Amino acid sequence: MEKNELKKHLNADKEKIRLNRFIANSGLCSRREADVLIREGQITVNGKKITDLGTRVSTGDDVRYRNKRLTTEKKVYIIMNKPKGYVTTVEDPHADHTVIELLGDHCHERVYPVGRLDKGTTGVLLLTNDGELTGKLTHPKYKRKKIYHVFLDKPVTKNDLVRIAGGIELDKELIIVDAVSYADSEDKSQIGIELHSGQNRVVRRIFEAMGYRVKKLDRVYFAGLTKKNLQRGKWRFLMPKEISMLKRGVF
Repeated sequence: MEKNELKKHLNADKEKIRLNRFIANSGLCSRREADVLIREGQITVNGKKITDLGTRVSTGDDVRYRNKRLTTEKKVYIIMNKPKGYVTTVEDPHADHTVIELLGDHCHERVYPVGRLDKGTTGVLLLTNDGELTGKLTHPKYKRKKIYHVFLDKPVTKNDLVRIAGGIELDKELIIVDAVSYADSEDKSQIGIELHSGQNRVVRRIFEAMGYRVKKLDRVYFAGLTKKNLQRGKWRFLMPKEISMLKRGVF
């Protein structure tokens, strides 16, 4: 092989990326989840089923999942102040409204909610098509902080706050709370709670286990993001420095 031709092939190989990274960049899922799809033979490259995790591809390759071609589109990051009554899914035939509807025609890329907020829960919600970042923000290993403002049906006793702070067992798993306190010194039925757990409905279940009913739940902080200057039901694209902050915390 001539020197120039060898150099050409080496440069071409440099431009290739791991298949799991390509899949994550398409927004389909995280790299870890992409590895599972590859091992199960659910990914094809240029018409050939691939099961080798070390496979590398270029942007021009025809990569498909369930016969749908994957493309590495522009990455989009959106923060939303989720209103009550909206479901945090892309599509749900049983839901009256999904958070995607709030974007209207102003976002051309297909984005997904990062994690879930109950239909009745309001507050900070991140949406993106960055599958790799989504995987890291939702994985327990990275312990992304969440803070909630909880409104309850009756005042919370000091003893119950101490019990919550010491850890609550739910479904045989100990849920550790990072901080909990009264959110309003005059109204003991309002609580601020900080935790890392990603368990489904975990905040509501903590207080229900203590004999309280959650009347309103608002997430005010997620992974460094707040809803400051963002009215309920509104959203905006993240600024470059905010995106950088998100990525620094997990990469």
